[in-house]
Amino acid sequence: MAHKFINEIEPGETIDDIYMVREPILRSTTRGDLYIAMFLSDRTGQMNGRMWQATEAAYKALPKPGFVHIHGRSELYQNKLQIVVNNISIVDAGQVLLEDFLARTDKDTDKMFEEVKKIVGRIKNPHLKTLVEEFLADAELMENFCNAPGGMKLHHNYLGGLLEHTHNMMRVAVAILPLYPKVQADLVLAGIFLHDIGKTEELSYDMAFSYTDSGQLIGHVVKSLLMINQKADALRAKGTQIEQTVLDALGHIILSHHGQYDFGSPKLPATPEAFMVYYIDDLDAKVNQVTMAIDNEPGDSNWTAWKNALQTRLYRKRIE
Repeated sequence: MAHKFINEIEPGETIDDIYMVREPILRSTTRGDLYIAMFLSDRTGQMNGRMWQATEAAYKALPKPGFVHIHGRSELYQNKLQIVVNNISIVDAGQVLLEDFLARTDKDTDKMFEEVKKIVGRIKNPHLKTLVEEFLADAELMENFCNAPGGMKLHHNYLGGLLEHTHNMMRVAVAILPLYPKVQADLVLAGIFLHDIGKTEELSYDMAFSYTDSGQLIGHVVKSLLMINQKADALRAKGTQIEQTVLDALGHIILSHHGQYDFGSPKLPATPEAFMVYYIDDLDAKVNQVTMAIDNEPGDSNWTAWKNALQTRLYRKRIE
């Protein structure tokens, strides 16, 4: 039987299929009855799941994350689609097609990576050029860079998402940098290439998207800066010194690219290059977030449900 993808589910359907379960939580109703709240997902998206009259034993048996066979029904609750689970059983990962459950970019990763290399190849500053080439020479890291998701939930949260996000940002930078001749193009391009490189260590994506322990404790912003310093140390050991002023300017872009303290930015942008990277990053992330939310919304309403991360509902009707 063909898999029923999350984005194909309509209200009132009987559900008898395998999904990935994520972040199950045991809760109690106002009457004290136990239930399990969870996310059920595949490569097309995720949906809230609720299992009423649950037991602690059933909760403890659930993988976190892992694959489960669901028997239940889809329904609308507060204008949002969810699955009410009647029965749930564990499924071994070897019995499923992983490509059904881990979303992947629909772009050609080889072509994107070649274009990324071509764009950073324009960097003329010898210190930035040497540092970027040291990253590109790390084959294992670049393989992870091409495969890692760009995030957990909000944007580019699929395999290859980090590369797609970086590639998009670089193309935007190439288009607008000629309009701002006082902005140092080499710093912008190196900053974009490396701004999220720490996500290769922050995120785990072998079976489901999750944070590594190290990623949870340190985060990709600081990890990216640490990785830059590690590469600079390796170059120094080989007799090539990267000027500290260059490392500081690049490091500032990394530490400020979230733009606001509330968004996890250790520093606020204080250079033209840092401002440009921040706004390009935010632009690409937001547009991806909005378009995915529109594409993944069930039903045919002109408006999506309320999107808390965006603090709005989204208008879906296109002008042809």
